[in-house]
Amino acid sequence: MNQDLSILHLILNASAVVQAVMLLLMGISIASWAAIFRKLFSLGKVKTQNDAFERDFWSGTSLNELFAAATKNVANSGPMERIFASGMREYQKLRERHITDAGTLMDGARRAMRASFQREMDVVESNLSFLASVGSVSPYVGLFGTVWGIMHAFTGLASLQQVTLATVAPGIAEALVATAIGLFAAIPAVVAYNRFARDIDRIATHQETFIEEFSNILQRNVSAQTAAQR
Repeated sequence: MNQDLSILHLILNASAVVQAVMLLLMGISIASWAAIFRKLFSLGKVKTQNDAFERDFWSGTSLNELFAAATKNVANSGPMERIFASGMREYQKLRERHITDAGTLMDGARRAMRASFQREMDVVESNLSFLASVGSVSPYVGLFGTVWGIMHAFTGLASLQQVTLATVAPGIAEALVATAIGLFAAIPAVVAYNRFARDIDRIATHQETFIEEFSNILQRNVSAQTAAQR
C-alpha cells in the first residue's frame, strides 16, 4: 500500500505503448497551445488593422487617397484594406478602358472584392481545422492508451494466485493517465476552436458589410459621373 502513485512515477513505469501514446498527446498539446497563441495574436492584429482602416475610410478621406495609401503600405495593410484596394483597382481598370456602364463597373468591383474576401478568410481560418481535429481525436487516442494499459496490467496479473487492490491499482492508474492527458489536450483545443470560430464569423460579417457599404459608395459615384456627363 506504500507504492508511489505520483503522476511522474506512473508515466515512467507505464508500458512502452502507453508511454508512446502519452508522448504523442503531449506533443499534440504543445502544438495545440502554440496554434492557440498564434491565432490569438493574428486575430487581434486583424481586428486592430480593420478598425484602423475603417476609421480612415469614414473620416472623409477621398477614395483615391485611401487607394494610394493602400498600394504603398501593402506589407502592413489589413484584410479590409486589401479588399478595398482590390475593388478600387478593378474599378479604375474598367474606367481606364472607357467602360461607363454602371452594371459592368459594379459587377467587376464586387467580383474583385469577393475574391479578395475569400483569400483573406482562408488566411484567417488557417489552423482552425487543426484545433478541431485535436479536440475530437485526442480523447480517443488517450482512451486507446488506457485500454492498452489496462490490458497490459491484467495480463501481468494473470500469473498471480492472489490479486489485491494494491497489485491492481498501479497498472490501472498508469493506464488512466493516458486518458487524462488526452483530455488535457482536447479541452483547451475545443474551447479555443469555439472562441475563434465566433470571432472569425464576426470578422467575416464585418468585412461583408464593408463590401456592401463600399459598393454603395461606388454606385453613387458612378451615378454622379454618369449624370455629369449627360
